[in-house]
Amino acid sequence: MLAIQATRTGGPEVLEAVDLALPSPGPGQIRVRHAAVGLNFIDTYHRSGLYPMRMPAVLGLEAAGIVDAVGDGVSRFGLGDRVAYNGSPGAYAEAAIVPADRAVGVPDGVSLETAAAVLLKGMTAEFLVRRCFHVKPGDAVLIHAAAGGVGQLLVQWCKALGATVLATVGSPAKAEIALGLGADHVILYGTEDVAVRVAELTGGKGVAVVYDGVGKDTFEASLKSLGRRGVLATFGNASGPVPPFAPLELGSRSLYVTRPRLFDYIATTEELDESAEALFAVLATGAVKVEIGQTFRLSEARAAHEALEGRRTTGATLLIP
Repeated sequence: MLAIQATRTGGPEVLEAVDLALPSPGPGQIRVRHAAVGLNFIDTYHRSGLYPMRMPAVLGLEAAGIVDAVGDGVSRFGLGDRVAYNGSPGAYAEAAIVPADRAVGVPDGVSLETAAAVLLKGMTAEFLVRRCFHVKPGDAVLIHAAAGGVGQLLVQWCKALGATVLATVGSPAKAEIALGLGADHVILYGTEDVAVRVAELTGGKGVAVVYDGVGKDTFEASLKSLGRRGVLATFGNASGPVPPFAPLELGSRSLYVTRPRLFDYIATTEELDESAEALFAVLATGAVKVEIGQTFRLSEARAAHEALEGRRTTGATLLIP
């Protein structure tokens, strides 16, 4: 089977197309023949070495497809079932072995492409708005990189929960995307002072929560944008990791900072299923829609990484075997 493998850490150039033997599932495992593979920023962290992996490694944590082989002791899925998964490495390939208890069924009416595009990003949005911080009607929220994959879902979901959404983006074109998704206010972080604009837009109160997947470049503005007892959920490092800071900096308004990981919110099969059910339910209502902004052939994974890190993507990106 075709797979995309990194033999060392580095830039997109370390990604190589290789021919690997088709693996067979062991006890408790299924083999998923991929219809689509999701591209996520965490893939670039694994490739660069920010999040260490044992090399050589087939990258990718998210895909959807058809179960075409089942290991001993598996009753959760059968041959021909439509499934999706995230968190299991090796997705940049035509097929992968996945623990049966870490995959979820894809409901009728949801395409495999949509499932691959939304599962990891959608579950991330789910835990951020429902469990990491419970967004309530009337809350003011600040969402960075609002035209990105997770950002688009956060804007829509927060609006569906009754929040006032302030969104940051990097260009006028992306501002139009965020406004079209329901953002109440858009801030161009390249030309505007984010914290000053947040203060103006909230009458000086600040926001209840900041969802920050950018990291280093936005951290200071995120803290300054919070209101009293506000929560900064710094869940990504698109611009690099957040630098060290003194807890005393949080004392002026009794602020909270958390560095959450999706996988700590879907650690059990029960949590995984509950998160997937909440995600597919909000998709079914139409309140949250998924934009597949671009697709690449699986063999073009290097170009896909270049586009993602160059901020030339909008919405979700898929690799198609």
